[in-house]
Amino acid sequence: MSIRIDRENGLITLHTAHTSYQMWADRLGVVHHLYYGPAVGDCDLRGLEYYSDCGFSPQPAGMDRQRDYSLDNLCQEYTGSGVGDYRIGCLRLAGPDGSRAADFRFVSAEAVPGKYALPGLPAACDNGGECETLRLKLKDVVNGLAVTLLYGVYEAADLITRAAVFVNEGEGTIRLDKAASACLDLPFGQWELIHFQGRHCMERQPERAPLGHTIQTLRSARGASSHQHNPFAILAAPHTTEEAGECLGAMLVWSGNFKIECEVNQMQSTRLVAGVSDDDFSWTLEPGGQFAAPEVLFCYSEAGLGELSARYHRFLQHNIIRSVWRDKPRPILINNWEATYMDFDAQRILDIARQARELGVEMLVLDDGWFGQRSDDTSGLGDWQVNEAKLGCTLDQLIGQVREMGLLFGLWVEPEMVCANTALYAAHPDWALTIPGRAPSTGRSQLVLDLGRPEVVEYLYGTFHRLLAGHDIAYIKWDMNRNMTDVYSRALPPERQGEAAHRYMLGLYDLLGRLTRDFPQVLFEGCAGGGGRFDAGMLYYCPQIWCSDDTDPIHRIKIQYGTSFGYPPCTMGSHVSASPNHQTGRSTLLSTRAVVAMAGTFGYELDLQKLTGDEKEMVRAQIARCKQLQPLLLEGRCERLTNAVADSCFTAWQFTAPDRSRAAVSVVVIDPQANPWPIHIRLRGLDPDALYHESLTERVYTGAALCRAGLTLPIMQGDYPAVQIMIERMESV
Repeated sequence: MSIRIDRENGLITLHTAHTSYQMWADRLGVVHHLYYGPAVGDCDLRGLEYYSDCGFSPQPAGMDRQRDYSLDNLCQEYTGSGVGDYRIGCLRLAGPDGSRAADFRFVSAEAVPGKYALPGLPAACDNGGECETLRLKLKDVVNGLAVTLLYGVYEAADLITRAAVFVNEGEGTIRLDKAASACLDLPFGQWELIHFQGRHCMERQPERAPLGHTIQTLRSARGASSHQHNPFAILAAPHTTEEAGECLGAMLVWSGNFKIECEVNQMQSTRLVAGVSDDDFSWTLEPGGQFAAPEVLFCYSEAGLGELSARYHRFLQHNIIRSVWRDKPRPILINNWEATYMDFDAQRILDIARQARELGVEMLVLDDGWFGQRSDDTSGLGDWQVNEAKLGCTLDQLIGQVREMGLLFGLWVEPEMVCANTALYAAHPDWALTIPGRAPSTGRSQLVLDLGRPEVVEYLYGTFHRLLAGHDIAYIKWDMNRNMTDVYSRALPPERQGEAAHRYMLGLYDLLGRLTRDFPQVLFEGCAGGGGRFDAGMLYYCPQIWCSDDTDPIHRIKIQYGTSFGYPPCTMGSHVSASPNHQTGRSTLLSTRAVVAMAGTFGYELDLQKLTGDEKEMVRAQIARCKQLQPLLLEGRCERLTNAVADSCFTAWQFTAPDRSRAAVSVVVIDPQANPWPIHIRLRGLDPDALYHESLTERVYTGAALCRAGLTLPIMQGDYPAVQIMIERMESV
């Protein structure tokens, strides 16, 4: 059993293969957090707690003579509000009498087989006996608010999920103004915060800094998890590296407004609180009402950041992603966007498809501009009728000709948006998020549909169900190109407007869930102006996400590097685009662009007809190489051999088969040098006693030699050259 409940002593211990997590309920019913770290067996760890009389740290009722007992200093599993803990809290509320206090005390604990579910929310799944659930109920007996803390213990995966479900068991109305998913108190240790900041076209750039005696906050108030901050953070010991040291990750399974807060308190303990952002949030609970906070994935490693990433990669791929495409090689596609933008007709698309087929591409994706009066990004969104006048044919006729060439057909959509000059907006202006009496802000001439309204979700479901049921479409690129402003739902009364952004996400999850269930064979790719909603919540529905709108390979290395700390490479949409690059103007070799794109789901986004004969032969070879590498991308372990953000002249990464029989090593020169330093890399994860053939110099080395002595590469100069080295284990001789 992975969950041990010692009812006599109030101890609860969770075990995974390499970690232990312990808590206990004291005689007052306060649930203390004792430990999360390397496995320690079933020891009673209450001796770790330190009690002292800290000035101005008050005592709860009944403990007034025990001045060393204060909620302000205890490590807790979940905090109340307004009763003596002054650190960042999990909860803010207004009770039936208007008071803001909540004092949660232990009610019950039970361990049940299998994995809990969260109503209306994506959450990790149990694929059959992988998980055991702890249900820990706490309650404030005065206002009647109960919270059930849910723990999903994945023993083999070394991962613990957490969530919280609130129920109003009282007789009056309670308004939640903050309702975090989880609190994690770490009583000892110095920690550094690694988080992933960015902007449009430069997402998920890792930053690392010591935690000080301040409150550090990662957040999004944009209505999406955002380009600027990702709902994933790592606490690492100061000397933790890729291969050694303690680190602990917290990843939200959530795609909307979020907040992750960290604080080091006066007694040097560290608190992390994660959940839905409380900015402009509220949720009203009538008697019997319920609110479910989204899931957090906690993972601990004492073997460095590389092992932490590997555990997240395996878990997301096998326990979050639900698509039938989860373990399948993805079709190699050509997207017309950077070849044509919105200036196309059917003949131009067919010309691209014909050239693509000759080079070995497997799918054509028609991007923005095929519907409504959509000739630029100022109109058309919401009117999802095919523009046959622009195409010069019906959509079925276009798809039919593409399919006759032997290619699959994919389509771009942006369902969550509406333009003000459309028939949809004219008929239903109240379906957009706008504030009465105020002219709304726009982004890309778009407004956001109110997906918190069931009738809007039903309309979108019917529209896109008909599109997919009526046409032979194998792939959908689901985009979202505008963050939220003017968040006001005409379907909610004034006092409940704080629910609008959260209800939007519940509506989006409902819509995606229904469509992906109805059309399981369709490959859905998430997108939000590139990587503006790259999170575990979206991966539940979409097995891959467009990593960034920046297709410059030198920038993409950094973007994909940062993304890889939490998310599997097989989830990263990555394409070979034109040179000079349309976003940066940088010129790079076709071979380099392909090496970088093969670190994700591979495809092309350029006019193949403009390539030279030699370049077309290179594309054929790239596609053949990609097919060889796809099993490594799907099943193998990703190793970051260098720090792509701090690298001075080159960067390198490696994919290794689970049985260590083969590996692919990619090296890209990111700053060609005069009189260059040698390029030297040490590989990882090979069998030290086995012999391996490496393809660059055709030499044979032991695994120990490749991992400890390493490889020195020949000088590479020019326009950002790159090389892929195949490492193959030899049969014993």
